[in-house]
Amino acid sequence: MSIETDIKQKKFRSPFQRLAINFVYTCKWLEYKQSEIFREHDISGQQYNVLRILRGQQSNPIKVSEITERMLDKSSNTSRLVDKLLAKGLAERTSCANDRRAVDVVITQEGLSLLEKLDPPVAAWENRFNILSEEDANRMSDILDQLREH
Repeated sequence: MSIETDIKQKKFRSPFQRLAINFVYTCKWLEYKQSEIFREHDISGQQYNVLRILRGQQSNPIKVSEITERMLDKSSNTSRLVDKLLAKGLAERTSCANDRRAVDVVITQEGLSLLEKLDPPVAAWENRFNILSEEDANRMSDILDQLREH
């Protein structure tokens, strides 16, 4: 469906306004579709993002501030997200050896098991982009990078 049909708007001020609205609408739509996967496992997309970051650390502790730097959603309250993962047993908190004021976080085996369960449905979700060629996908990513550079 076109953006015009989806939001019931026939006219836009310019092609650039149409593009901007289409980007926002599509991002929210993709986010909603992805959240359906996580909802079944009682986690949010932001919590999944933290778990993904922790898994990438390969059991090496990471500070909450470093997790924040790597988050996809920069407005997330990472400390609160980590607290929720701790309460669910998906992550553990340890004291930082180098800085007593800082806290390190590691993923638990339960967190790794959850990610293993989520890997197939997340991969299926990502496969929706297979309608594009690899060349088009790379070009689109480059265009998005350009937009963020300005």
